Amino acid sequence: MEQGNLRSKTVNGVIWSFIERFSVQGVVFVLDLIIARLIGPDNYGLIAMLAIFMSISQVFIDGGFSSALIQRKDRSESDFSTVFYINIGISILTYLALFFSAPAIARFFNQPILDPITKVYSINLVINSLVAVNRTKLTIDVDFKTQSKISFYSAVLSGVVGVVLAYLGYGVWALVIQSLALAALNVLLSFYYVRWFPRAGFSVESFKSLFSFGSKLLAANVISALYAKAYDVVIGKRFNKADLGLYSRADKFNQFASSNIGGVLARVSFPVLSAIQNDDVRLKAAYKKYMQISALVVFPLILGMCGVARPMIETLLGQDWLGCVPMLQILAFAYLWDCVVTVNLNLIYVKGHSDYVLKLEVIKKAIAFGILAITLFFDSLVAICWGRVIYSLIAFYLNTYYTNKLLNYGFFTQLKELSPILAMSLTITGIALGLSWMVSNALLSLLISLAVCPVVYVLMCHILKVEAYSEVLDIIKSKLNGLKG
Repeated sequence: MEQGNLRSKTVNGVIWSFIERFSVQGVVFVLDLIIARLIGPDNYGLIAMLAIFMSISQVFIDGGFSSALIQRKDRSESDFSTVFYINIGISILTYLALFFSAPAIARFFNQPILDPITKVYSINLVINSLVAVNRTKLTIDVDFKTQSKISFYSAVLSGVVGVVLAYLGYGVWALVIQSLALAALNVLLSFYYVRWFPRAGFSVESFKSLFSFGSKLLAANVISALYAKAYDVVIGKRFNKADLGLYSRADKFNQFASSNIGGVLARVSFPVLSAIQNDDVRLKAAYKKYMQISALVVFPLILGMCGVARPMIETLLGQDWLGCVPMLQILAFAYLWDCVVTVNLNLIYVKGHSDYVLKLEVIKKAIAFGILAITLFFDSLVAICWGRVIYSLIAFYLNTYYTNKLLNYGFFTQLKELSPILAMSLTITGIALGLSWMVSNALLSLLISLAVCPVVYVLMCHILKVEAYSEVLDIIKSKLNGLKG
């Protein structure tokens, strides 16, 4: 892949992936806030209790095969068809397992309503499995423009359904039906736009070849999913559904910035970097660029949100949700490093070392569960959140062991290069916190912070001549010139 073509695919992929993520997530975010106001923390807590079962089930259904298809250079129609049949088969088995486990899940959380909710909500797994290959094909082609259309239309229509049902008093069932509508619309639109259907039978050879790479990712992803959703189980069991609803909302606010922006760059970088996986010089340069640009955007958003947490929650959700403010602020320092961790893991995937990823996940999550167990002794949600912050720093350090081994780009080098962006982001956090303290009106405080902090951040980037900032400006100028031409 030539340098110009690499840059062009990257820019187009990032632009359309950003459009997809933020048009979709922006709509989802707004509609989600409306539903949250209508149904309250308790009902959100019920859905959060099922998160671990849904998350692990989804990991098993994919089995690492999507990543294996993206990483592989010599893909065949037989490979795609085989993954399609595997996804559907495992999704049906997983749904049946959850269906018959529903009464036990309800008893575990002491919430009888979780029995019917689990049986209905889990149908999403089967529906989503129908288009896993379609999404993978779009990712391989770096065609996020089509993905943006599919996701946006699905999110808007299903979101409206959810809001209407919440307004009519359906409570938690508004969330369940909304999720099913979203999955069904995704299937219909994916087949309409992509028009891919399996044209070959199941191939044992394809299965073995893809599983050799995907199996290690499967194990790593199961461990990661267990950890990510273990907090929902622990909080739901140890505390109550209202506490879980508050924690889940604080978590979602941070995910909105970290997972969406970091996810965009990770999603685009994987297929693009896979194409130059054997050219270490170009790979390292591109990889550093992705990491720094990701931090340039994610750090100020995460830490800025930490600064405006109280007026933001009071304005958007109301007084009932103010209990999530301390957790949102602490979790910001945990999610801060997610974008860096993701890019580091992506490099290991690109180099074909899924065995390294598995080793990392085993070590990291053993440490993580130990930290979780220790924080439980404090019987405090705040202590649990601080435990996540400690783990995020450890995860960052451990991931860089292999990036240093593969491309001589280790922890201290990365930290040094990211430190100016971190310092500028902490500066705007201080400004936002100061404004929140000085201005008593929540809406006015939020609006002033949103006006002042971005301007200050951009000025700092310009004055300090931050390399990633200059790169982003060059990309924007290049794209604008292309549109004019």
